[in-house]
Amino acid sequence: MDSGLPGNGRGPGGRLLKSFVYALSGIGSAIKRERNLQIHIFAGTVAIGLSILFSISKMEWLFILLAIAGMLSLELLNTAVERVVDLVTEEFHPIAKQAKDIAAGAVLVYACLSLLIGAIIFLPKITLIFGR
Repeated sequence: MDSGLPGNGRGPGGRLLKSFVYALSGIGSAIKRERNLQIHIFAGTVAIGLSILFSISKMEWLFILLAIAGMLSLELLNTAVERVVDLVTEEFHPIAKQAKDIAAGAVLVYACLSLLIGAIIFLPKITLIFGR
């Protein structure tokens, strides 16, 4: 008889646990293979370090964490789009190129926003330390 408890692979709890395992597996796979994701993780780690160093406010933490999580999420989605396009066609196709370029464009837009958020939060604090 199915208890529906997490970990047995059946029932809602088991399916939920499996979905987390699959998601973590996908993230791990992308981290190992995607240089841009590795760069974003490094930048996010630096931002967290600066946040701790400068004892930023709760509101600033929210913006920093949203910028980091949003950036990583978009990079993962971009990777998924690239994989699906590569799966569908091995030869050059202008629409496949557009799909990849548009997904990369979304990442670029959010990266610019994240950089701006970091500049707004950290530049005044850095300026105080080093003067003008």
